[in-house]
Amino acid sequence: MRFDKPIGILLLLWPTWWALLFAGQGRPSLRNIFIFTCGVVIMRAAGCVMNDIADRDFDPHVERTRQRPLASGELSLKQALGLFLILMALAFLLVLFTNFLTIKLALVGAVLASTYPFFKRFTHLPQVVLGIAFGWGIPMAFAAENSLVPPLAWVLLAINTIWSVIYDTLYAMVDREDDVSVGIRSTAILFGRFDILITGLLMVAMVVMLLATGLLFTLRWPWFAATLVSLLLFGRQLFSIRTRDRDACFNAFLNNNWVGFALFMGLLGHFLVSGIYLAS
Repeated sequence: MRFDKPIGILLLLWPTWWALLFAGQGRPSLRNIFIFTCGVVIMRAAGCVMNDIADRDFDPHVERTRQRPLASGELSLKQALGLFLILMALAFLLVLFTNFLTIKLALVGAVLASTYPFFKRFTHLPQVVLGIAFGWGIPMAFAAENSLVPPLAWVLLAINTIWSVIYDTLYAMVDREDDVSVGIRSTAILFGRFDILITGLLMVAMVVMLLATGLLFTLRWPWFAATLVSLLLFGRQLFSIRTRDRDACFNAFLNNNWVGFALFMGLLGHFLVSGIYLAS
């Protein structure tokens, strides 16, 4: 999966910001906000470079990707690997300003970021690995804020993994025909003619998990309002892709940015309302 536009990177930032808000009880440290925002951007850039390295033999045969630097010959494999190592080093340097637990988790994150693009070679579920790899900032954020990783962190990681399968399936539907021809695997190919149905069921599962999270952790009404907004956005996405038009699928993928924003605002609203109640 490649994120060439800022709106795509935001899809990956929202879960980390959720985690920071939760871990910091609505007031995460400015240092950790800076470290994790920069870290997510750098690691996602590193992931995109490794993705291009993994797909360098496939991209020239796909219309949307044939102009990528490696595919077009503008960048050599050695240069790409060098850039990947520089980005990984910068990200690790940021983590050194946290604590030992976060550093240990960062090493796992580095392995995930380095290997996830290759899973599409032998499994139809690379989106699951992507969700874990790009959501690994969630347990890291809790570790940085509290020096521990509570059950809530793993719940949020599970939610993010389901969400990643949802939006990356929409993304994969854009390239499904090209992916089949070159031998790349994805959930869009695995789901086949049931793609919309299964994606819809995953959306329902995510909404149920969001509601359960709100109930289990006694979140206030803004969280539930945000969950309702997410449900409506999912419904709109499903309606828009009913004909499986490629542009519609890509726009539905991008629309998930509003899901992340809604949940972020709902969580922020929870802490604001909680503060009002506590002050009264």
